[in-house]
Amino acid sequence: MTKTAINYQQAGVNINMGNRLVDIIKPLSQKTHRTGVMQSLGGFGALFDIKACGFDDPILVSGSDGVGTKLLIALDMDDYSGIGIDLVAMCVNDIIVQGAQPLFFMDYYACGQLHNQQAEKIIESITQGCIKANIALIGGETAELPSLYHDGHFDLAGFCVGAVERDNLLPKQNITDGDMIIGIASQGIHSNGFSLVRSICQELGLDYHAPCPFDDTKILGTALLQPTEIYVSIIMDLLNHFPIKALSHITGGGLVENPQRVLPEYHHAQINIHSWELPPVFQWLRNINDIDDNEFYKTFNNGIGMVVYCDKNMANTIQQHIIHKGYDAYIIGEVCKNNIQKPTVILER
Repeated sequence: MTKTAINYQQAGVNINMGNRLVDIIKPLSQKTHRTGVMQSLGGFGALFDIKACGFDDPILVSGSDGVGTKLLIALDMDDYSGIGIDLVAMCVNDIIVQGAQPLFFMDYYACGQLHNQQAEKIIESITQGCIKANIALIGGETAELPSLYHDGHFDLAGFCVGAVERDNLLPKQNITDGDMIIGIASQGIHSNGFSLVRSICQELGLDYHAPCPFDDTKILGTALLQPTEIYVSIIMDLLNHFPIKALSHITGGGLVENPQRVLPEYHHAQINIHSWELPPVFQWLRNINDIDDNEFYKTFNNGIGMVVYCDKNMANTIQQHIIHKGYDAYIIGEVCKNNIQKPTVILER
């Protein structure tokens, strides 16, 4: 049998290209430096000194997520300026609802063939998200998988760790009948529901490069790629100033499944869907797709990206504080007792 001389690069993996990407990433990650970071990129493992952050009795809170099929629209548009922000947002928004201050972030970027120009734009976007979340990008993995992904295609995953003092862990155990629910506005679709969005666009023959039907200042693809809001700043501010009882990130499952995840037994979240105006992108999706109301509010955030639970007497003050900080906020409902053990959500229509 004749031996065949094939090297790793001929098999589809370019280690030298990967090394050059690491050199590109290093100065980007340095922009995200925060107290606790112990070394720059390049080690086998990343080190972080939690004691340096001033915690006395910390609980670590971790989260992992991705961007999903929104990546396919980014590929079609050749626009990667927001998907790294999406990645960071989907991770950090999940841990802050437990009261955790985000500390460090790691990413996983897998592709069919490594193109450093594309990769640099993606990592730069991740860096922007980390800066906004005040979280350090301390490591990650770039995987070139030519037999698994088509050339040009890729996937992203993120992993973050935060910490909260034990006594400040959320949700609190004092959530009760009459507590108010405040919704903080989303910035578009965020990163959930894009398989349905893409199916609708395909069914209607809509081109992502065509004018946007719900925003005449943009093209459709650009409008759909609006990055997920990062709520770290406003949530950390609220936790420092007010006795917040609980928080819910309105992600996959929408307003139907997420608000009740922090409620005690025999309680439900009564949410009035008319207490805020449905943003244009959701009005458009609602008008062009004959989808059941419950399914619609289960698939999309519909304009509410984060939910805050507080005492009734504090609701107006907290709402106005959020608005003063530059976010749209609405009192969207209240917590009510019921005779069903499992917590649930009731949408008032």
